[in-house]
Parts: sequence; C-alpha cells; structure tokens
Amino acid sequence: MDKIYFDNNATTPVAAEVLESFLPYYQTLFGNPSSLHWAGSAVKGAIEEARQQVAQLINAHPEEIIFTASGSEGDNLAVLGSCDALRQQGNHVITTVVEHPAVLDTCRYFEERGGSVTYLPVDSHGMIDLHQLEQAITAKTVLISVMWANNETGTIFPIQQIAEIAQRHKVQFHTDAVQALGKVEIDMQKCPVDLLVMSGHKIGAPKGVGALFIRCGTSLTSHIHGGHQEQSLRAGTHNVAGIVAMGKACQLAGQDFFQRVEKLKQLRDRLQYGIMDQIEDVIINGHMESRLPNTLNLGFSFIEGEGLLLHLDMYGIAASSGSACTSGSDAHSHVLIAMSVDKWLLNSCLRFSFGDQNTLEEVDRLLEVLPAIVLKLREMSPMLTSGVDLDDCPYVECCIGHH
Repeated sequence: MDKIYFDNNATTPVAAEVLESFLPYYQTLFGNPSSLHWAGSAVKGAIEEARQQVAQLINAHPEEIIFTASGSEGDNLAVLGSCDALRQQGNHVITTVVEHPAVLDTCRYFEERGGSVTYLPVDSHGMIDLHQLEQAITAKTVLISVMWANNETGTIFPIQQIAEIAQRHKVQFHTDAVQALGKVEIDMQKCPVDLLVMSGHKIGAPKGVGALFIRCGTSLTSHIHGGHQEQSLRAGTHNVAGIVAMGKACQLAGQDFFQRVEKLKQLRDRLQYGIMDQIEDVIINGHMESRLPNTLNLGFSFIEGEGLLLHLDMYGIAASSGSACTSGSDAHSHVLIAMSVDKWLLNSCLRFSFGDQNTLEEVDRLLEVLPAIVLKLREMSPMLTSGVDLDDCPYVECCIGHH
C-alpha cells in the first residue's frame, strides 16, 4: 500500500537536493567553523553561503540572519530578547490568542515575571481587528508579536499593515513566519518587520535548524550565552550540516516560486471542492481569501476527528487534527476555540496540509476513501443515534469537557 502524507505543516520530508547538499558536512567536511585551522575554514564559508540563501528568500541582507536550532528558539529569543533589551521603556506585549505555543507560552512566562500581555481575540475566520490592535498600544508597549500565517487554519494575517502600525508607534514588531516561508511572498525591503522567525523542517530541510531575521537597529538581548557565534546573539557550536541544508532548502523554495504556490493551491482546492461535493455537513475553518495555499482545515459534523485519522491511517493516509506541538494532550485546539467553533465540532476537525511532493492523484485517492469512512463513523455516532438534542447530549459534554 502506497503511503500518502498530507501533514506538511507538522514537518516536511527532506528534499533530495537538500540531503545531497548536507551529507558531506557529516563526513569529510566535519570541522568546527570557529576553529582557525584548515578543518574550520573549510566549512565556515558554507555557513555564510547558507546565510545568503536564507536572506535571498526573504529579500534581506545576510548580516540580518542568525541561525537557531528551531522556530521555537527563534520565537523565544525574539520575544524575551526584545522585552529584556527594552525593559527600561516598558513591559507590555501585544499578541494574539491564536499564536503558536512557542509564542503563547513565552508570553505567559513573561507575565509570570512581572510583564503585561494583551491577547487580541480573533473573529470566526481567525482574523484580528487592526483597530483593536492599535487601540491596545500603550506608552509601555515594547513589542507586538503576530504570526504571519496560522499553522492550524492557514489564515494569513495582514502583516504589512501591522508592521506599519508598529512602526508608526515606534513599537518593535515580531512575526512567526514558520508556516508562511516558501508559501507566501516575504520581502523585508518592503515590509517593516523587525524580527521574523523561520524553521528549516517546514520547507524540506531536516529538523533542528531555524533562522531569525533581525533588522539592523533592532534591540535584542541574547538568551543563550557561552560563545561569540551568530553576532554573540546565539552561543553554541554551529550545526553546520543543518545550516547548509536550510540554505539549500531556501534556495529551492525560491525557485519557480509562483508555479509551486499555484500547484499547492490546486491540491488544496481539489480536495476542498471534492469533499464539499461528496460529503454533507462539513465546515471550512479559517479565512476563505487570506489563507495559505497548502492548508485546509475541515470540521466533519457528528464524528470525532481522532477516529477519522485512525481510519485514514489504515489506508496509509496521514493528516492531522491540529498542531503537532499540542498533539498528545487532552486540550482542544486553542485556535478553533478562539474562533468560536461550535463545541460539538471541536473534536471533529482535521487539517490537511500539502507539500511539493504531493500529487493530484494522491488527493483523488483520499477522495475515494474519505466519504465511506465519514459515512461509517456517522452511522456509529452517538450524536446521531441517541435521538437527543445536541445541546443536551451528554456525549457532547463528555467529548468537549472544560476549556
């Protein structure tokens, strides 16, 4: 049975060209780039080449890029490093309720240590109100942190307008662009973002490498000490192979960019319209216009998403019920809760996210098996067989619990 992978927002397979590019740095090119001898000098140039490749994808300057071990590390450095560096000016941060845990948990950590955070709500499409954001800015606001695109629903936020608001109020602006990188146009010469976070394993590089764009003049304090690496902002021996891989992945992501994005849209739309045509009582979560080309989040009424995932897995099809960073917990999606998705649908939502390796034939295979699976699970669903009103159904309350 052929395996089909539709969970690319969680991680992507390493591209063949990327694998080929970094393997020598585990073998013959093994030196520490901080060493002064031949083994170090042989690899130092590769890091700088990768820095240029990352910068080119977002139209930035190479000196504005530092490498990290992950997107989460980049978010921590951007948020806490900004608050630390600007603590004499204030202690207030503005973010949204639908951020990745790397930002939300970091903001809560900041609150526990005396900081103040405003969490902006979103509407039913997962979008924030720009007027509400501007109204939340105070004399003590030192940072605004809003993700470029949501990892669960694919909703794209108006980053250009947010950056301009922040610039007008002289407030530092950070965006987690992990899901947006390689899927939407990012131009740091046009968009006045101060800090932008990227992750390698979302674009065909291996896990364990990320990057942070830091605009010249941005105030930031290091949170990992012990070395001079990365402009003394991120101590630690370089992950040379990972950095080389991320550079190559960024180079590939920039090649035939619009054709790649169009292909992703075709896959997403083929699945969306195919499901809506064949299956009743399905909702789409997220913004219908401002959204990632590769992401589709759907709610299948009257069934549990976990059961749907397990049945799809039996056919070799991988999807997701939400963020990989919250899987394994009993908590419901904070993103869908914030969007006021009906409580009886919270358990029924799946995310399909596509990558460069996916094909229309794979989408068609999913459309062959999905309707029968949904029908089978609905026939077994207590919500349909109990004969009680959904608002009073104890099964629903048991499934939803407290949030």
